[in-house]
Amino acid sequence: MTTSDQTRFDRSGLDRPGLDQAGFKRVEVHVEGVVRGVGFRPFVHALAQRLGLAGQVRDDVDGVHLDIEGARTRVAEFLTALERDAPALAEIERVTVVRAEPTGRGDFTIAAADPSGPRRAAVPADLAPCDDCLRELTDPADRRHRHPFVSCAGCGPRFTVVRAVPYDRPLTTMAGFAMCPDCAAEYHDPGDRRFHAPPICCPGCGPRLRLLDPRGDELLGDPVATAAALLRAGRIVAVKGLGGYHLAVAASSEPAAATLRLREQRPDEPFAVLAADLAQAGLLCAVDGNAAALLTSRARPIVLLPRRDAPRAPDAPRVAPSVAPGSLSLGVMLPCTPLHHLLLAEVAEPLALTGGTGEEPIAYDDADALARLGAVADAFLTHDRPIHVRADDSVVRPTADGIAGGVVVLRRARGYAPEPLPLRHFVPRTVLACGADRESTFCLARDRRAFVSPHLGDLENPEARRSYAAGIEHFLALFDLCPEIVAHDLHPGHRSTRHALAIPGVEHVGVQHHHAHIASCLADNGERGPVIGVAFDGSGHGTDGTVWGGEFLRADLAGFERLGRLEPVPMPGGDAAVREPWLMAAAYLGPGDGPPKLDVVRRNAERWAAALALAAGSPLTSSAARLFDAVAALLGVRDRITYAGQAAYELEQHADPAETGSYRARLTPGEPLTVHGADLVRAAARDLESGRPTPVIAGRFHNGVADAVARACTALRDVTGLTAVALSGGVFQNVLLTGRTVRRLRAAGFRVLTHRRVPPGDGGLSLGQAVVAAARDRARLSP
Repeated sequence: MTTSDQTRFDRSGLDRPGLDQAGFKRVEVHVEGVVRGVGFRPFVHALAQRLGLAGQVRDDVDGVHLDIEGARTRVAEFLTALERDAPALAEIERVTVVRAEPTGRGDFTIAAADPSGPRRAAVPADLAPCDDCLRELTDPADRRHRHPFVSCAGCGPRFTVVRAVPYDRPLTTMAGFAMCPDCAAEYHDPGDRRFHAPPICCPGCGPRLRLLDPRGDELLGDPVATAAALLRAGRIVAVKGLGGYHLAVAASSEPAAATLRLREQRPDEPFAVLAADLAQAGLLCAVDGNAAALLTSRARPIVLLPRRDAPRAPDAPRVAPSVAPGSLSLGVMLPCTPLHHLLLAEVAEPLALTGGTGEEPIAYDDADALARLGAVADAFLTHDRPIHVRADDSVVRPTADGIAGGVVVLRRARGYAPEPLPLRHFVPRTVLACGADRESTFCLARDRRAFVSPHLGDLENPEARRSYAAGIEHFLALFDLCPEIVAHDLHPGHRSTRHALAIPGVEHVGVQHHHAHIASCLADNGERGPVIGVAFDGSGHGTDGTVWGGEFLRADLAGFERLGRLEPVPMPGGDAAVREPWLMAAAYLGPGDGPPKLDVVRRNAERWAAALALAAGSPLTSSAARLFDAVAALLGVRDRITYAGQAAYELEQHADPAETGSYRARLTPGEPLTVHGADLVRAAARDLESGRPTPVIAGRFHNGVADAVARACTALRDVTGLTAVALSGGVFQNVLLTGRTVRRLRAAGFRVLTHRRVPPGDGGLSLGQAVVAAARDRARLSP
């Protein structure tokens, strides 16, 4: 059982005398959290029968309600075991126990769900197949042998098939499949692991698997075997997963991977690699205990891992160069559905996967998938169980030395969302937070829970905007909430801001971008603040009208003060400098620091003078991301990007992790304190001119940024007395930088907060907006 640090056990009046009848007692228990769809009621039923207790258990719209009656010692034992022995997938947030008058009842039953009252029950995330179901999948004697939809109360689709709560079969996309007598018997048997499991089915009554051509015509033969043959022949197959369609090719096939890149217009962004099991993943990448736990977790995220320099075995699987061009890491995942297990067994090698075309979100509707992916895929391995809500793959990076709890979440989606994030501080009125435009999510918060949506992508894309609007309406209905406060970014041009301001009859609360980042980190750690908040990212609308992105804040949940910043520099051409990092190199080097012998100048000689002239009239930015872009271009890592964050990510990959040298940035006291990032760029340029290897320079640059953060925080501690630092913003997705920054801050005596459950980038911004709006609301409502 997983219990949050917010769990509360209220034993109201349990030790009062007076309600005892001959050593018997009765209690009513209410359990809140993720307790639906995880086998909780069968567990309670078995526990009560083992202890000889009477009563009943039933689901309700807010969790699970228990009525327990029997010998006092047995009731006490039951309450202890309820917490200690609950199903592994349960996440209990609160247990309330109230004494009641004994009735003399003699049996224990599982009652029908109570659908009345406000819906507050948490909806579980989608779960990978459990070991028991996988054994059935591969057992020729089992009636579910090779059944692509095998599942039970402990695994299978959840959030992506739920239409409403309570989480029962009639309210899921399985409602259209009538159970056969055998499945119905399992469904109604409290002793069966499929008791009231909404996705229950078998080959006789479940969804039907099909293989289609791009026109939607069904292909003959066994769908899995035929799809595997196409993959082995170098074809592209669209595979319907839990939250949408993956485009798949054999990972070893360079022609297939190159063709997929060409067709889907994704020239550089790495594909994920789907491995059959942990052993196969270990042949591709370095997999330690932390990485193994992430790979095999119920969420089955994509885990970014360092590639092996050489194969561990002569028969180790090969990964084609076009799968992850030039990357020292691979995003590896293990199968998240029985169908993926079957397909991998047939193909007998890893698959390379991607979730869509260009900047579009993952396709999940069958007709839309055929329309959008028909020009890319050669075949569609699909079925007739509808996906109600799209959910892209989650992406995580392991960290060393316990930093960030051992993992940085880059994208929170399938397997994690929409399970609630417990909040330490009460949210008195319902808040809808509309998040950011890129890496978009939204958040609903009420009482002590925050529901953050799955990753929705870039709201510049029309399909992403439609998914965003529909997702908000689905969450409001699912959790029976009506927003009273709508929080949004300060940037008036953001689509998320415009969506927020178009909602009538609510209180609108603007939240500064970098304050929201730090508040998100505080909420992620159950803290109120104040802290020294270091918010390093690409850009955010500053309160002074300029573009911020390298900020040192004094922040708590309710407010902030800007204490420091990276020195602002021009952004030649505005957004053009994001797409072309060499423009930022020109801005940082300036007219006196770009001699022709620097390769970045020679590579861009025809436009260098124009870039310098453009910089003179361009807006200023304190963005940390643009500082990393400048150094990436300077070192020849990346002059132009094809996906967000590419230059900084490749610079991190390029850096020598063993390098201990460091460049030094000047700090200028003032209000705000200024960190001179240009010093780091010029030091890197001098080392480059002297012939220093670029991996060494990249390592020294990362160390220099970490040193500058630690020194700036130390200077600010002397002014504020604050001894805790919160690190947030997309730049801290960089594990090398985060690790070195945390170690330096700890060595300086700081307590350091990093993200644990939501991304440090804009994917976590909606949580920060929600808790800021709630904190301000609490302050207004306080006497």
